Amino acid sequence: MLDQSMKATEHFEELRKRLILTLVVFVAFLLLSFTFVQDIYHYIVKDLPFKLALLGPSDIIVVYLMLATVVAVAGTIPVAAHQTWLFVKPALSATERKITLSYIPALFLLFILGISFGYFVLFPIVLSFLMSLSGEMFNTFFTTEKYFKFLLHMTLPFGFLFELPVVIMFLTSLGVLNPYKLRKVRKYAYFALIVTSVLITPPDFLSDVLVIIPLILLYEASVSLSKVVYKKKQAKLLQEENDLNAVN
Repeated sequence: MLDQSMKATEHFEELRKRLILTLVVFVAFLLLSFTFVQDIYHYIVKDLPFKLALLGPSDIIVVYLMLATVVAVAGTIPVAAHQTWLFVKPALSATERKITLSYIPALFLLFILGISFGYFVLFPIVLSFLMSLSGEMFNTFFTTEKYFKFLLHMTLPFGFLFELPVVIMFLTSLGVLNPYKLRKVRKYAYFALIVTSVLITPPDFLSDVLVIIPLILLYEASVSLSKVVYKKKQAKLLQEENDLNAVN
């Protein structure tokens, strides 16, 4: 009992160390990103067909903080993934360590891909559609803070949602998930994805559809990739069992 308590304490201490290190890296990236935040801001607003307004002196600071936070999150993802890998590493075999370690660059790339999809594909379509609803009945007036909040709501969630395939592959490698479980809960997963899409998009049907379709495709791609990982894992276990029987 005492031995189990000591092991639990060691695990919590190890987890705390990993979390603190990740937080320190996030803060460092946040401070560094403030150096370039004005350049990022000017790049985003340079082609806007309208001027953004400020309602108070603190608005631009809030916007800069939002942009810097997104950059810091993107930079911290590989570090956070590596710290997670180091935490679970003792429980993995040598082969599993190599396989799961290779997922770390993919997490970062998929996060950037998700952000890019939201910014270059979805955001312009939704913004154009919403602006067309007003026609010539209203004057266009966007505050800087509201515009960037809307932009982040249309882009940032996709950075995390696009990582779904790698997360599922990682959990399949650890034996937590398998393609059969994913197929069994498909209808519940679809429902969760639909609810997610409704929550992260403006209240119009077009936005919901434009988000739901990629999310469902991501889930199906995750199931297919999980199947590949699961089959390779089962084949490896079968080969090891055959080798062991041959020796005996």
